[in-house]
This record gives sequence, C-alpha cells and structure tokens, in this order.
Amino acid sequence: MKKSNWGSLIALLLLVGILAVISPDFRSFDNIISVLRQSANNGLIAFGMTLVILTGGIDLSVGSTLALSVTIAAQLMVSGITAPIAILVALLSGTLLGAINGIMVTKGRLQPFIATLITLTAYSGITFILSNGKPISNLTKDDMFSTHVLSSLGRGSILGIPTPIIILAVAFICLYFLLHRTVFGRRVYAVGSNAKAAAIAGVNITKTKLTVYAMSGFFASLSGLILLSRLGSAQPTLGSGYELDAIAAVALGGTSLSGGRGKIFGTLIGVLIIAVLNNGLNIINVSSYYQDVIKGLVILIAVLSDKQR
Repeated sequence: MKKSNWGSLIALLLLVGILAVISPDFRSFDNIISVLRQSANNGLIAFGMTLVILTGGIDLSVGSTLALSVTIAAQLMVSGITAPIAILVALLSGTLLGAINGIMVTKGRLQPFIATLITLTAYSGITFILSNGKPISNLTKDDMFSTHVLSSLGRGSILGIPTPIIILAVAFICLYFLLHRTVFGRRVYAVGSNAKAAAIAGVNITKTKLTVYAMSGFFASLSGLILLSRLGSAQPTLGSGYELDAIAAVALGGTSLSGGRGKIFGTLIGVLIIAVLNNGLNIINVSSYYQDVIKGLVILIAVLSDKQR
C-alpha cells in the first residue's frame, strides 16, 4: 500500500475513533451499517470518477447524468414499462451520456472541465424538461413484481447485508481487478501519466478515454437507481452537488488530480471518510452550514496534499 493510502486509512481510523468517543450512538451496529449503506451512492460515483481522473480528465456532469437517467427510468415505469426494463434502459442511458462526454473530449478536443461543464448544464435542463420540473412518483402502481425489483435495489438485503453495500463491494472488486490485473488498466494509467508516450507505445487514447467516461456515466446511473429505490420518486434536482463529494473522495484517497497515479482502494477509503464525517456531524448536531465549511476544508487539505505529493 502506498504512503498516500496509509495516510488516508490512518485519517479514517482517527476520525472513527474520535467520533466513537464523542458519541456512543456513532459506534452502534445499526449506525455503522447506515454509514456503509449511505456511502454506496457516493462510492459508485467516485469509482467512475477515479477512472476518469486517472486518465487526466474530470467529469463534472455525474450529478446531472444521475438525475437524467433516473428520470428516464421513472418516466418509463409510470408509462407501464416493468422495472427491470426501465432499470436496464437507465443504465444504458447513463453509459451513453458518459460516452457523449468522452466524444466531446476526444473527438471535439475540448478540455474535460469545459466539456463536462457543458453537459452538466445540458443534462440538467433535459431532466427538467422531461419531468416538467416536478418529482415523478407512483412509479410501479399495482405491479407487485416491479415494486419488488425496484425496492430491493436500494432497500433490500441479502443474508442481512443491505443490497447497496453488496453492489458497492462487487463494483470495488471488479474495478480493482480491472485496473490492476488487465491490459486496459495499464492503458488507463499510461494515458494519465503521459498520453504522447502511451500513443507511441500503441495505446488507443481515444478508445481508452471514451471507455472511462462511459463507465463513469454507468456508475452514476447505477447510483441514481439506488437513490430512486430508496426515495420511491425521481426528483429533477437529484444528484445535485454529487460531483463534489466524488472528486473529494478521489482526492482524499490519494489519486493524483493530474492523472496517472492512484488506487481504487484509496478512493474507497476516501468515500468512507466523507460518509463517516457526514454521519458524525449529523449525530453531534452540527449545523448543515458548518458541515459545508468543514467539508470544504477537507477538500482543500486533500488538494494541498496532492500538490505536495
């Protein structure tokens, strides 16, 4: 494990220890499960963000991608389409929306920040158009099968373990293998480290970047479906600001924001730090305004530490 990952892990353990001493409620088993369940949404988005940042890019549109793909799924279910088909369409939509970002970056030669800032605004506008600016509820109506499928995604459990935690764990294992045990993973690191050298070595830069942006969109839509299951309705503002937590988790996990260096394990630690911080501040009744300030300081520390490294 790299020093940056050790530092993140130590920071997580210290944070857990401090909050456990301050509040007995924090160290309860139910609260620990709640923290892990809540971390699933940001975790999935942060995993996709890690892939993009490793190639030297960034995806500011993940929140809007989440909202738009969920709105598409909700509209389909309201119109009578069964939940499994609507879920599949949402995942495909998220992947396509992510791929559009990749096309703008590679074929359009736009800076990732600019390209995804454009789609952040555009996807959000389309979401409001499709939903008429209102939440979409009563999704599965009297279809018990669809109701069960949708509810189990975010509120179900397997052997007592909440489904979102299982989904996060499976995603982590798959991405760990992909990044550290496959040719594609080596190409991702190569593109982020030195794109020109990677191209000379035969790496298809365009294909690699398109793939990671598409995967970022996929994970954003998967996270959105878990939220849809928990809330029971699709809101046009769903996902707003999620890109900041995802970027913060990636930075806290030791991934270089300039690309080429980082581990998916570090991102997982960063996700847990943010989840524990949010949960702990709520338990000790810290005002939401102060919470934003504290999270901002945490992001600042992560960025400064990345610059130092």
